[in-house]
Amino acid sequence: MGKNGNMIKPEITINTIKRNIQECYKKAVNVKLNLGRNKFVTFPATLSGIYSSIFTVEPADKNFLGKTAYSYSEILCGKVFITLDEKGA
Repeated sequence: MGKNGNMIKPEITINTIKRNIQECYKKAVNVKLNLGRNKFVTFPATLSGIYSSIFTVEPADKNFLGKTAYSYSEILCGKVFITLDEKGA
């Protein structure tokens, strides 16, 4: 807490992220992963599953060996970015 006892309220919450992810369900998306040290991996995928604490994506490349389930907190922390694929939509 700060000096005045007030906490800074984040603009984006887990519930906001969940609603945004639900709007992308079964749609083509681009997934961008922050691997640290300015390294990023971007791949096209389809949002295939939505659960209470995680969501899953199905990569367009069937040979993709990376992780395909992510928590909503990973978006909040900036480790995962999901955007709608305008070409695939």
